[in-house]
Amino acid sequence: MNLGEYFEEVSEDEAARKRRLAREKSYEITEYLADVERQFDDAVQGDSLFGSTSPSIFVGRSSYPNVSAGLLAPVSDAEHAAEYETGPHWYRSGYTISDVFQARTNLLNSNQRTNVHVADEWDGFTGVQREVAIADRPVDVEVGLDGPLDVDLDITMEDVSSPTGPRATAESAELTENPHVPRAVEKTLSDDDWRAEGAMTYLYNRGFDVYDINTILSAGALGQTRQRKLVPTRWSITAVDDTVGEFLRGSIRNAPSVDETKVWYNEYLGNRFWVVVAPGDWEFELVELKAPGSIWNWKQGDYLVAADYENYEGRTGYVEETAGAYYAARLGALEHLADEGRQAKVLVVRHVTEDYWGPAGVWQVRETVRNAFSEGDPGVAETFHDAVNQLTPRLPVSMNRLRRNSEMVAGLQSSLADWGVGG
Repeated sequence: MNLGEYFEEVSEDEAARKRRLAREKSYEITEYLADVERQFDDAVQGDSLFGSTSPSIFVGRSSYPNVSAGLLAPVSDAEHAAEYETGPHWYRSGYTISDVFQARTNLLNSNQRTNVHVADEWDGFTGVQREVAIADRPVDVEVGLDGPLDVDLDITMEDVSSPTGPRATAESAELTENPHVPRAVEKTLSDDDWRAEGAMTYLYNRGFDVYDINTILSAGALGQTRQRKLVPTRWSITAVDDTVGEFLRGSIRNAPSVDETKVWYNEYLGNRFWVVVAPGDWEFELVELKAPGSIWNWKQGDYLVAADYENYEGRTGYVEETAGAYYAARLGALEHLADEGRQAKVLVVRHVTEDYWGPAGVWQVRETVRNAFSEGDPGVAETFHDAVNQLTPRLPVSMNRLRRNSEMVAGLQSSLADWGVGG
């Protein structure tokens, strides 16, 4: 269908279900934390023993290289522990922002202060943590706690914006079952000289999603044995998105270009994404339009606009304005192009509306872009220029503002109307 008809089809009614999820601007999380604390009182045996099923780990970045490294385990509902781990199932299940917050705040972070240089250490608390990370399903654990739980119920807007579960210092940890480790992971562990980047792409090619790989990387279970170290969770997420993205970019480097300009749309958790794919050599840009009143632009007034770009040769440094969202969105676009065996220039425009009242994480960027390509047919435009011209009236900023911030839009021919002059 042509782009004009496509824009008409992207109606309020069609997007209503996902928009309704984002509009559940609920602060029930404050009451939920109180319930979590009561559940902990029931779950902890005696003064110190906590038994549960751990689906994942968390590695902090404060005071690096001596970081807080912890086992994550649900306070209750241990039989569904896998559902508490971040992944594409949250998107498929239509999680709301409140659902995300509740999943995260139901996880106890039993942690110890640990030096990141773990090399081949598989004993004690660090060993248990690493065993949990490399397993392909949640693992039953028993944790000895040293001191009381830290559950902060004095909630402010800042706390609601950055939800965390209860924390406790761990004195010890033991596995109460044997973890099941996939053969592909065993292979990467057994090779003492395999660089982390190569091991990541090997696992990706064996069907591991980036969520699994970043947990394994975070536990220091990839790379040359002597250099293996814990990687803070936030860093590992971006590192895996970037590494797998670079691998996919290389795979399409000599591929033929797409032969027509298409536009996909998807919306989730108050974030609206437009993905423009046009003929040409590989280029990519993410432009973010952040509404006043949204989580990243609390001040009332004008939209904040951020953008990062790469050309055919890729980037040589970390992005400056869009952080991990850039690598997550790029991964979704590159996966689509690799599946098609084509290259293209890709512009992703992310409109962060006021309905995005709490940061769900970059997983929602990744999954919304990924699913944009599979949840409906795209609109078709004559050229990239035509696509941007038809898209701009549906954005909250002018073509002129977009051109000032976007590398890919900057080269398009302007008109008086773009400057607000004339009819």
